[in-house]
Parts: sequence; C-alpha cells; structure tokens
Amino acid sequence: MNPLPQNPAAASGSFAAMKSGPYRLQFASYVLAMMADNIEHVISYWVVFQKFHSPALAGFAVLSHWLPFLLFSVAVGGLADRVDPRRIIQCGMLLFIVASSGWGFFFLTDTIQMWHAMLLLVIHGCAGVLWQTPNQLLLYDLVAPADLPSAVRLNAMARYLGILVGPAVGGIIMLTLGSSHGIIFNTLFYLPMLLWLFWAPVRDRSVAARRFAVRGFADIVLTIRAIATQPVLTAMTWLAGLTSFMIGNAYHAQMPGFAGDLGHGDPGVSYSVLLAADAAGAVLAAIALESWGRLKGTPRAAILLAMLWSLALLGFAVVRVYPVAIVLLFCAGFFELSFNTMAQALVQLNAPHDIRGRVVGLYNMAGLGMRAFSGITVGLFGAAIGIHWSLGLSAALLLALLVVLQRRATRPA
Repeated sequence: MNPLPQNPAAASGSFAAMKSGPYRLQFASYVLAMMADNIEHVISYWVVFQKFHSPALAGFAVLSHWLPFLLFSVAVGGLADRVDPRRIIQCGMLLFIVASSGWGFFFLTDTIQMWHAMLLLVIHGCAGVLWQTPNQLLLYDLVAPADLPSAVRLNAMARYLGILVGPAVGGIIMLTLGSSHGIIFNTLFYLPMLLWLFWAPVRDRSVAARRFAVRGFADIVLTIRAIATQPVLTAMTWLAGLTSFMIGNAYHAQMPGFAGDLGHGDPGVSYSVLLAADAAGAVLAAIALESWGRLKGTPRAAILLAMLWSLALLGFAVVRVYPVAIVLLFCAGFFELSFNTMAQALVQLNAPHDIRGRVVGLYNMAGLGMRAFSGITVGLFGAAIGIHWSLGLSAALLLALLVVLQRRATRPA
C-alpha cells in the first residue's frame, strides 16, 4: 500500500458546523431519532431477552439490523446521488415508526413469538439503511465544505447522545408507562426528523442529473474499482470493514448477559449503566475532538485508535469486576467514536464528487453492513462458547489484523 497522505481539509474550527441554522435543526432531530432508535433497542431487547433467554436471537438481532447495510448501502448511496435524500430519510423514519408500533402491539396483546421479533428486527434494519447514508450526504447541503469535518464529528456525537440518553429515557418510560405503552410512545421521537425534512435545504438538482444511473449490486464492484487507486479511501474502508466484521456493536445485544454475569445489583440497572458508560465515553470523545483540535485526522491515527478500542473490549471481556468493566466500556466508547468519525470524515472529504453517494455507501457497507457478521463472531459463537470468550477472542484477532493494516499503511511506496 502506498503511504497514506494527510488530508489538510480534515481540520476545522471548534463546533464550526453549529454556525449553520439548518444543521442545528438537523442535529437536534438526529439526537431525538437516534434516542428513539436506542429506546426501542433497550425495551425490545430487554422484553425479548426475558421471554426467550436466547443468545442466538440476540445474535440474529445484530444480523438483521446490519445485513440491509451490507446488501443495500451502495445502492441507497447511488439513489441519494440522483434523487432527493430527504425523501429517502423520511421513508426510513416511517419504517422506524412501524417497527416501534409493531413491538407495542405484540407487547400489549402478549402474543409475541420469535418469528414476530425476527420480522420487526428486519424492518428496523431496513429503516436504518434508508437513513444513514442519505443523512451523511445531506450534510453537504447544510454546511460549508470547510465545516464538513465538524459536521461529521458532531453527527457522531448526536448518535452517541442518543445512545447515552436512550437507555435512561427508556428506563424512565418503562417505569412510568410500561414496556407496551412506552414503546408506542417512543414513535413520537421520530416525528421531528420526519417533519423537519419537508423544509430542509435542497441540493442543486442540475448536478444530480449528471450522475450515473443506479445499477444495483454492480455498483459495489464499480465503486471498489473506482477507489482502488486511492489509498486513503481504501485504508479507511478496510478499517471500517475489519472492526465491524470482528466486533461491530454485537456486544450491545449481549449486554443483558454481561450485566447478569457481573452480578452487581439489579440486572436491569446494571444493563443500562453499562450501555450508558460506553455512550458517555463516545460523547466525551466528540467534545474533546471538537474543542482540542490537536488530534489531526489521518489514516494512521484512525487505525491506532481502533487498536486501542479492541484492547479496551478485550479487557471488558475478561474482567469480572463491575466498576472496572464500566471504566473499560467508557474507554471503548471514547476510542470507537474517535476512530469512526476520523475515518468517516476522511472518506467524505476524499470521495470523488460524481460518485460520492456510492463511495459513502461502500464505506457504510463495510462499517455498518459487515456488523451483520459480528452477530456470528460475538453472538452465535457466544451461544456455543460463552459471550466472554467470543468477545475476547474476537477482540484479540481484530487487534492482530489491525497491526497488519497499520504496517501496510506505514510501508514505503
């Protein structure tokens, strides 16, 4: 691999994207939608875990959530190159509402079966793929090019704010409204994003008209060939794919099991605290990256941060002391947001203009779609050898692969 050049455009002022009024509205609605996404996860995972006690179903939750990203991210990115991304995002919001309403119906009637849960998990995954890539392209319409790195970092912070607030709000909702009415009430949090997009800024349609037609799965091969000669895009796509394939966020679906094994007080409270610790570390990372500005976005720095993330999760997998587990998850959240936002900003800033949606979609296919297989490495293997062993072995193997990727990144031309 050729030496990976630094991107001078990767730096921008502290919280620069917040100068844009439309971006501020997008940020607020994104936080609420991501919070609703995670409230649904918290309530549905908890109820389903209590009813079925199935690590395999938890693994399927990961598989069904991320497989649509693997299959359709590039196609959705190509579609967002040509048509209004706002309408694609709105379709995603509607599917989220359908999924939450479906959970509420089955919880109210106490008729939930395993195939019901599997179907709703698939609907939720399809909603996500219609949301994420078009939302990343929408940033180009909301901020100036120089402020794009800030917008990418802040959107990642919005994501983790939703993850941080979601468990707490979900717990309060379950205590006050119950799981059935609470998950129906959760649909209201998707409405701000759905409604705001009717007035969000629109891109230049004359530019979109010159872009290539959507070719389905052929777009994946064509996009891989298009970035093959660009080391920054290639390295960051590999980084996203490796981290997602080996671990992703599969350990989130197994968190009720980790909380029970750690045996610290009420399992429900322990579960929410562990999720919140992971999210809190990520939020602190976003604030630090925006405020400090000394950590420049380079491929080598992103790979190093990913290595630290794998070490933190390896420690979490083997530790049996609850306070230490909280600290390790906090560190994992810090490193995860740091390397993910750095890699995503490098991809968005270096993507060719005419196939930007496809390149971002390919990155999401690697970074989000490959998480489907982490449902196997962490989830299904967890059913066979235990969730601690499966996460620990996955983290150790990922660390070895990242060392190889780092050496290739530093190899002279």
